[in-house]
Amino acid sequence: MTESAHPHFKQRIVIKGGRVIDPHQILDKVADIYIADGVIAGIDSAPQGFKADLELDARGQLVIPGAVDLCARIREPGQSQKGSIYSETHAAAAAGITHLCCPPDTNPAIDTRAVASLIQERAHQSGYTNVLPIGALTKGLEGQQLSEMHSLREAGCIGVSQLRYPVKDTQVLLRCLEYASTFDLIVFFQSEDQSISPSGGVHSSATATRLGLPTIPECAETIALCRDLLLVEHTGVTAHFGQISCARSVDLIAAAQSKGLPVTADVALHQLYLYDEMINGFNSQYHVNPPLRSKADRQGLIDGVKAGVISVLCSDHQPHEAAAKLEPFPTTATGISGFSSFLPLSYKLVKNGILTESEWVQRISMNPARLIGVDTGHLSIGSNANICVFDPEEQWTLTPHSIVSQGKNSPFLGSTLNGRVKLTVKDGAISFRDCGSD
Repeated sequence: MTESAHPHFKQRIVIKGGRVIDPHQILDKVADIYIADGVIAGIDSAPQGFKADLELDARGQLVIPGAVDLCARIREPGQSQKGSIYSETHAAAAAGITHLCCPPDTNPAIDTRAVASLIQERAHQSGYTNVLPIGALTKGLEGQQLSEMHSLREAGCIGVSQLRYPVKDTQVLLRCLEYASTFDLIVFFQSEDQSISPSGGVHSSATATRLGLPTIPECAETIALCRDLLLVEHTGVTAHFGQISCARSVDLIAAAQSKGLPVTADVALHQLYLYDEMINGFNSQYHVNPPLRSKADRQGLIDGVKAGVISVLCSDHQPHEAAAKLEPFPTTATGISGFSSFLPLSYKLVKNGILTESEWVQRISMNPARLIGVDTGHLSIGSNANICVFDPEEQWTLTPHSIVSQGKNSPFLGSTLNGRVKLTVKDGAISFRDCGSD
């Protein structure tokens, strides 16, 4: 059974006996955390005169900064059959996420102050998770005219993106990056050469040949990535490359970072566990974009995470209604409902010896918060209380019932996961609390 307290109701809370991990402060010890007036009022010792309204036992559990997800669709406005701001921020809170970035492919696109403001207002009303919109790089994501980036920034957009929508020509993209650089906006790239990236395709491999499916070779990503990196070097714009899928992409980004370019990258969690050979029987739950690559690519991505070239892990949450995954494989909607498996799969990197607990917190919280310039991702005294309590040992099975999101589409359904979110505190208020087994 789970419980979602009223997310606007702030109490004086003490979280007792958990292992507190905060890389920002180089903090890793068993301690109590005291919350009052929406902020962290004390660690280890109670502030003078503190009297708790609620005491929570976190013994044997990890107390970490709330996760910050750089890519998560919340489907509103425009696709209410897949999800809503209410349903998906609720699901994010249940996943330990206190801040998420919403890409601009809503309907209408996030290319005006009005749409950006609407999303933030509805997220504030729901109260479960802070939603930070990413504005469209071009008007309507049509790749022809520059968007009003200055207005989008004033409306609260933390960056701009074209996602995988093509730009009319490279000159238009160059002007967009110059304009974004002028306003010190992060550009979120999802590099893909559309001319060699057919709809409904999978990784170019023996699996694709056996199934008779159209293919998307890894050069569809790396060719576009090379172009984008050259434009970043020319313009000096701050760039983040999202949801990369190839080992070669890791090498290219590492080379750019070694040259001092302002470049960071993330990977979606499912790319670290799934690969193309798993697409058996045309199971559309494995239909994602970019496609699942080879085992060697998967290992290259894992190595990139370990080395810090990939400094952020994201859910790439894309909820769908059941019908969207029922067509023949090439025509089904791409994406995974990724919130529920986000922390368990990311923490599995610790279990597998790839990351330490501190590095794990950096990848899911501290690094993305710093990247987008939001004062979260740490547990400093006096800061807003954005906290996740995570039980690293609890085992549970991912079922449609246990997925809080409106979208139940996941290739991990039926899998036993290790680690579960027990509590999420957003700006000092409990936005999610697990009260026992379902």
